[in-house]
Amino acid sequence: MIIERTFTLELEIVPYFSKFYKMEVAGYPSYIANCVLSVFLCYTTILLNSVTIHAIRKTSSLPKPLKTLLLSLAASDLCVGLLVQPVQITVLVMQLDRNAENSPTFKSTYLTYVAVVNLFYYTSFFSVTALSLDRFLAVRLHLRYQELVTHKRVVAVVISIWVFGALLSLIWVLLRAREDRYAVYVTVEMFCLITAALLYYNIYLAVRRHTKQIRSLQIQREAQNGEMANAARLRKSAIGTLYVYLVFLFCYLPQNSIYFATFIYEWSTALNVLLHYSLTVAFLNSSLNPLIYCWKMTDIRHAVIDILRKILPSEN
Repeated sequence: MIIERTFTLELEIVPYFSKFYKMEVAGYPSYIANCVLSVFLCYTTILLNSVTIHAIRKTSSLPKPLKTLLLSLAASDLCVGLLVQPVQITVLVMQLDRNAENSPTFKSTYLTYVAVVNLFYYTSFFSVTALSLDRFLAVRLHLRYQELVTHKRVVAVVISIWVFGALLSLIWVLLRAREDRYAVYVTVEMFCLITAALLYYNIYLAVRRHTKQIRSLQIQREAQNGEMANAARLRKSAIGTLYVYLVFLFCYLPQNSIYFATFIYEWSTALNVLLHYSLTVAFLNSSLNPLIYCWKMTDIRHAVIDILRKILPSEN
């Protein structure tokens, strides 16, 4: 009884095309196209994140707090490929049947899809924000960073992220009004994105100020070189996580824009089609993050290359 009631509320997200002929005609191509795209992204997400997780674990030069946060985000991305996208593909295939909404199997599948999507959405939001906060503290605190940001504290933060994400996912499912659910989602996402943007802006100011101070100091050259090398490492790690944030922003803003549009306009065929494509673009983020790690983080890139050399057969 509770499942049926919750599912009835969730169906407001995607008005079914059986009620409107025009939406039905427009829905079929979008379902098929997104299903094909999701099959491809599911494969790349699982493959890339599996290799990346192994590479991060092998990279001993990464600070433990940063490594823990990267592993949390990579695990969330891996779960998108293992859980979210297969369920999404199943839902899209089942929606090709006009009478799917009356099937108990479809109802339970759709409810599972909504729950896991929101769980990994929220964990991704909070993980990206935690990464930006970690790099901000590393740049701002300098020597006190290792004293205050310990591995145990970061592990506690990661556990809190997953627990809080699960609670928000449950709240999102149980809320009755579609506007309330969208308001919760948009509020959390905008809070995380704005907070991360402010942190990266402060990182930029702090790095620029710190670099100027080092250059102006009249100290021994060896110590100066050490300070410059440390500042360069912090700057590179901050730039790497900045690219993670920018790609995250690019992938999730289309979906956010559609949610905003639902407050202004009535549900239409165009919004229905755009919502499906925006979900696929959001899932694309899970495949892009490993590429960013390899591109902007040299230590992880070297670890990935070593793993691939062991896996792929050599010509000689």
